[in-house]
Amino acid sequence: MKKHLFLLLSLSLLLSCQPENSAKNVSGSALGTTYNIKYFSDEELEVEFALDSVFNFINASMSTYQNDSDISRINYGDTNVVVDEHFVKVFKASQKIYKESKGFFDPTVGNLVNAYGFGPEKKPEQPNEVFLDSLHRLVGFDKLQLSEDNRIIKEDPGIYIDFNAIAKGYAIDVIAEYFDENDVSDYLIELGGELVAKGRNKQKDSDWIVAIDDPEQIEGERTFQTILALKDRAMATSGNYRKFKTDSSGNTFVHTINPLTGLAEKNDLLSASVLAENCTLADGYASAFMAMGFEKAVVLLEELDNVDAYFIYVNNGEPEVYASEGFKKALRE
Repeated sequence: MKKHLFLLLSLSLLLSCQPENSAKNVSGSALGTTYNIKYFSDEELEVEFALDSVFNFINASMSTYQNDSDISRINYGDTNVVVDEHFVKVFKASQKIYKESKGFFDPTVGNLVNAYGFGPEKKPEQPNEVFLDSLHRLVGFDKLQLSEDNRIIKEDPGIYIDFNAIAKGYAIDVIAEYFDENDVSDYLIELGGELVAKGRNKQKDSDWIVAIDDPEQIEGERTFQTILALKDRAMATSGNYRKFKTDSSGNTFVHTINPLTGLAEKNDLLSASVLAENCTLADGYASAFMAMGFEKAVVLLEELDNVDAYFIYVNNGEPEVYASEGFKKALRE
């Protein structure tokens, strides 16, 4: 389950003309979560208008919570939908991560997400083994094709596509492209805990500073596991903070839907924070790692180029930390 796992430090809520090297800030709600953006520019940009456009495009293309979106129409069986460039880019990124993760990242798990009550569809009384097995037969991103005229071809009309595990990361990349095209070289974009950090925080003359939540914090408290400095990288976290369970033997675990089995299985990975060249990939890899569990996640991480990660996992009932060498370089005490 996605959580807001990052705190953007010293972020004001004003958007106005300010002195040189002072930040412009904008915040709000979109895509079922909140966003905060901090940037430096001598020009007066129509940022709020641009953001509204981006969010409207993303929702119209990929929101499973919007009945008339392209993805909803495809899920309901409309074979005449010609998808837009946003859908195509997310489809191809998903295809890449699906192959690299050997199926642990799979947007066709949507039927199971709904069955377990995590999606927009009404949850059944109690999903039984036979029902779950029937849905699992519809899982497999290799059961989808993108035609030359940008139509989605499904092997079975019952396949349900859900890009929610990667769409927020993609939305951030689109916003980053807007700033790049307007010659803004220093900005921090955060949406629902995912982020892109470009350039520096000129106000503090430093790299951008963010923090990762402590998974053992109690309700109503905000404590942090660690902080890190970012420049020209994207970061996303998938996690189960405050949602893990302890069984009668004292073993701590979380429940994550495994696309390979179709079951909500015990998993020892509490959170995966991922650094990548863009937030689409960071978001998708973080979701893949969570489905894999700690040991398999480390194996995949070592196979990926320009991807680093920070895992909080459970070992003998206690949270432990693993950080790749590249991630360690970004950590700050």
